Amino acid sequence: MKVGFIGLGNVGGQLAASILRNGFSLVVRDLDGQKVNELIAHGASTADSPKSLAEQCDVIITCLPSPSICSQVMEAEEGVIAGLSDGKVWLEMSTTDEAEIRRMSIAVAAKGALAVDCPVSGGCHRANTGNISIFAGCSRPAFERVLPILKTMGRRILHTGELGTASKLKVLTNYLCTVHLAALAEALSAAKVMGLDMNVTYEAIKASSGNSFVHETESQVILNGSRDISFTMDLVLKDVGLFNDLTKREGMELELAPLMVEIFKDGQERYGPREFSPNIIRRHEEQNNVKVLGTGFPAQLTDDEPEEQGYELKVRGRD
Repeated sequence: MKVGFIGLGNVGGQLAASILRNGFSLVVRDLDGQKVNELIAHGASTADSPKSLAEQCDVIITCLPSPSICSQVMEAEEGVIAGLSDGKVWLEMSTTDEAEIRRMSIAVAAKGALAVDCPVSGGCHRANTGNISIFAGCSRPAFERVLPILKTMGRRILHTGELGTASKLKVLTNYLCTVHLAALAEALSAAKVMGLDMNVTYEAIKASSGNSFVHETESQVILNGSRDISFTMDLVLKDVGLFNDLTKREGMELELAPLMVEIFKDGQERYGPREFSPNIIRRHEEQNNVKVLGTGFPAQLTDDEPEEQGYELKVRGRD
């Protein structure tokens, strides 16, 4: 099976590398020639256009920054859809709008190909080791067809249901991460203002009912001072905006989601769209004239779990 991968960013590049080191033939494409060349040096090849890549490959993966960029790559004259044919599969691994995926899936199906939305969750450090989690929205036959590839990129693979369900769950979980991060920024700043030892504070939260995945990961780079999780404020705004829009389409009026948009818009205006998202804590540091730092925390996250073959998560009581 030949795999094509378009979008070698912070996450996409790691996912593509996992496919390559697990023995699949890989064709890659990205606007950053250096990232393409790094994978070519390890055995990948490249293509002149998304159309050419799709013509060469059985499975085509896109992992791109926004719905608009994805639609350009898919629907341009030399785009992926133009290169699709009977039996091919398109995997959309971006965090994107489920309505856009369903819209483009009509054109994909018209070419005799299958569409799967399969965003990832767990951070770049887990993408690097092939231990990230993957959601997959598609028919069961399509899921079983792509599961061998998904198992090389991620450890925990969840079939979420029909096309679009994976993207809905992904923006929901990213929204929760954002709420946790904003709350941690306040809590850690409060601990500093109250004169608490920040290393003790980290362990207290980790051992308590207030713990979260975000605390165990992002609080470490906050307390180091690097604030580097390879995720930026503009991406937070994109994801929370997608969740907000999705719930509005369902007729819901939320309380916390609009507040998260306001907080991160303010952070983006202060520090720039490409500022690391954990630096949202700077709003509290500056207001209270403190610097929230600990001792001995890492500048970047690493995954301490060994790489293992992925597996499908079983859901108790699902329909």
